Amino acid sequence: MSETKAKVDIQEQIQAEVEQARAVCDISGSNSAECAAAWDAVEELQAEASHQRQNKPKNSLEQYCDDNPEAVECRVYDE
Repeated sequence: MSETKAKVDIQEQIQAEVEQARAVCDISGSNSAECAAAWDAVEELQAEASHQRQNKPKNSLEQYCDDNPEAVECRVYDE
């Protein structure tokens, strides 16, 4: 699955969970345990979305160096 597709999927999941949380809170009341649990699920998905945004894909040089750590292009020198 591509990164863009994953971002769209998690945003759709968040939207669905928000709608579900609103429905649960309308039925069981805004101070109920069910309502709190539903909003917790929304928060967890939002945290995951944030985490995914922070995990940037490696560029081609980083990928090459992971596969070929001894290559001249990948050497790191301490000053």
